[in-house]
Amino acid sequence: MAGINRRSFLKTGALAGLLTLAGCAGGGMRKTGGHVVVVGGGYGGATAAKYLRLWSANTVEVTLVERNPAFVSCPMSNLVIGGSRSMDDITLSYDRLRDQRGVRIIHDEVLAIDAQARSLRLAGGGELRYDRLVVSPGIDFIWQDIPGLDSASAQARILHAWKAGPQTVALRRQLEAMPDGGVFVLSVPRAPYRCPPGPYERASLVADYCKRHKPRSKVIILDANDEIVSKKGLFVRAWAELYPGIIEYQPQSELRDVDVATRTAHLDFDTVRADVLNVIPPQRAADIAARSGLQLINQRWVEIDWLSMESSNTPAVHVLGDAIFPAPTMPKSGHVANQQAKLAAAAILRLLAGEPPDPAPVLMNTCYSFVDSRNAIHVASVFQYDRSTGVVQPVAGAGGVSSARSELEGRIAAGWAQNIWADMLF
Repeated sequence: MAGINRRSFLKTGALAGLLTLAGCAGGGMRKTGGHVVVVGGGYGGATAAKYLRLWSANTVEVTLVERNPAFVSCPMSNLVIGGSRSMDDITLSYDRLRDQRGVRIIHDEVLAIDAQARSLRLAGGGELRYDRLVVSPGIDFIWQDIPGLDSASAQARILHAWKAGPQTVALRRQLEAMPDGGVFVLSVPRAPYRCPPGPYERASLVADYCKRHKPRSKVIILDANDEIVSKKGLFVRAWAELYPGIIEYQPQSELRDVDVATRTAHLDFDTVRADVLNVIPPQRAADIAARSGLQLINQRWVEIDWLSMESSNTPAVHVLGDAIFPAPTMPKSGHVANQQAKLAAAAILRLLAGEPPDPAPVLMNTCYSFVDSRNAIHVASVFQYDRSTGVVQPVAGAGGVSSARSELEGRIAAGWAQNIWADMLF
């Protein structure tokens, strides 16, 4: 792995990273039986559903439970807020997963999981039984940490847009309605949270919009962290060159409360008033994970066995993506969820066949961020299971970061999105 560098990584293309775990299914198709239910149709869940069918030669029955009628990508959604993409560009159908892969898809919500009976109860009144369960539910927010936002009416006015969908469009409209000379304030929670570079990408794309359409406006980043937590040097350089006088970065600025009526952010020793106040709240594993009795770390994130992605205290329940406690330096990214899904799918097929999981899985991550509508930056990393710690660890010397922003990186980022969406859903 030490021989991987930025040039060779980009040359092989984004798709190469998506196929890293193909060998984990046991050297080819693994015909077995059983029924696997997958909860959540995002980057983790949809990928797991597809590869369970593909790697089992369609001998494993797979049911995907997803509340939304279509997949809407969080990665690339900041481009919608900035105005260079539309919601149609980041919205995809589950039809091919159903029609071409044979995944049964139920658009419903899971209310409860009975791990003893290996069954789950749906909001629509049905019940599903499983041999193995994959839970990829994403995140929920810790609203009680921001009392002023702990109501539906407040959340409809002060947006997070951290789950792509209607709030993405609503935040774009708030930005369009902001006067020239207005102030866009973005509050960033303490890490870990979904997509570490996402807030800084969003600030960049809002600043890009302001530079072109509202040049007297300002973007203030109130970051609860001590410093930029991802791609720091690249973002700082881009802001200095592209947005002098527009972006103002304030570290160690943890949000304590919000005055919704005046769009005012209350910090420990200061207040900041905004024309548009965009609050990304602190996060935890989605409610279904907490309600199901899965072991949590810090009362927030699910603890798992990294050889199989299986819950540490609940047999036959595998948890993926943003809901889990992260490995060292591993971000909560869409690409990581896609990789974890393949690790889990391979392990599940082995377990259904009465075999142990692969003892040394490898995962890769590439994370792109746009700094304007055309130029992007990236960071890439590789992780391998470490028997001594029982956790996947970053491989020294593998991966890398961009040397600078470029339009080439922007085109590669767009290709990455198309490739990973196809890898999940087609």
